[in-house]
Amino acid sequence: MASCKKGRMKDAVFRRLVSLALITVFGIVLILILFRTNTISSLINSDIYESTESIEIIEPKIPKLLLQNELSVSLHKRNQIPPRNLDLYPKLVKDRVVIVLYVHNRPQYLQIAIHSLSRVEGISETLLIVSHDGYFEEMNKIVEGIKFCQVKQIFAPYSPHIFSNSFPSASPRDCKDKDDPVEKQCEGTPDQYGNHRSPTIVSLKHHWWWMMNTVWDGLTETRHHSGHILFIEEDHFIYPNAYRNMQLLTELKSKKCPDCYAANLAPSEVKSRGEGWESLVAERMGNVGYAFNRTVWRKIHNKAAGFCSFDDYNWDITMWSTVYPSFGSPVYTLRGSRTSAVHFGKCGLHQGHSRNLACMDNGNVNIVVDEIDKVANIKPQWEVRKYEHQAGYKAGFKGWGGWGDVRDRELCMEFAKMYV
Repeated sequence: MASCKKGRMKDAVFRRLVSLALITVFGIVLILILFRTNTISSLINSDIYESTESIEIIEPKIPKLLLQNELSVSLHKRNQIPPRNLDLYPKLVKDRVVIVLYVHNRPQYLQIAIHSLSRVEGISETLLIVSHDGYFEEMNKIVEGIKFCQVKQIFAPYSPHIFSNSFPSASPRDCKDKDDPVEKQCEGTPDQYGNHRSPTIVSLKHHWWWMMNTVWDGLTETRHHSGHILFIEEDHFIYPNAYRNMQLLTELKSKKCPDCYAANLAPSEVKSRGEGWESLVAERMGNVGYAFNRTVWRKIHNKAAGFCSFDDYNWDITMWSTVYPSFGSPVYTLRGSRTSAVHFGKCGLHQGHSRNLACMDNGNVNIVVDEIDKVANIKPQWEVRKYEHQAGYKAGFKGWGGWGDVRDRELCMEFAKMYV
């Protein structure tokens, strides 16, 4: 009898040991899976952000003008996914310059821009955010292949490209070209030249404004970022020294150029490669590789009404013609005398987006990168040479139009209120 009890006890102990072993193995496998998908990794490394407040999820207010569709809701959720490659780059440098690459649907250009970024000295120290104007699978796949830094994708969930038959895309009742709304019984407000809205064109300004509001005020990763954020586009070739030069420029800006609101990687004249002087340059703000901080963003955001009501579909011309002049003093940017970024695009954003119809310039770029452009080539001891009274868009320019529809202006203002 005693031997039977001992046998049963041994069996019970054996079964318990087997169960514990199976549980342990299952736990190890589960942990490995979670690490693979960055789930645990992102929690362990939550200290890469600048305060514990930054782990909260910010829910934007849905614009009143819109009824979200299934894709819009899906993109909104995707925007809350943590960055990729947290397992490869678990720590970010504290004084980092965050990089935002905003893209449309030019995959050939995007591949060139990302390849240039992969060779940038210091790129692994910071976060790269890629902001998409809607959703295009080929563009998404290209970005998913990035392995050289932390990367987060955000998708404009209210882009005209993801809606069909309703605003902000074209609806069956929309006026076209120079239609008379009364005569045609159609919907729309013409611009100052009598033309009605084109959804693919107005998406330029909508995307830029949505992106700015989202990056500065809506993302867990950046809403508490106190440093500069660098903005580039998919048709910008970035030199290997760009990040190190930008770090120097943002550090020197307040000391060398108190009047400078921003720092630029390239001259405002896009065809220029710089003067080659042994000095820094202060000039009007350019739209290739520009960086500013939260203080400047607050000044821009406070001018939302002027930005959203100016009749021009270009965000940059709107800024030059109405926002910057409203600051009350000239808006200068600081840069080096050799460019660290080049605008290489030849195809416009709206010449067709499919492979068969898109504007093509053979997909190659011929940009010579000299040895001096591979390392930081800005000297802290340099003086600043300032350009004054430069040519370009200024206060008084009335705009190229394309932004006359009341609905676009109202949606623009809704974007300004998303995180307020």
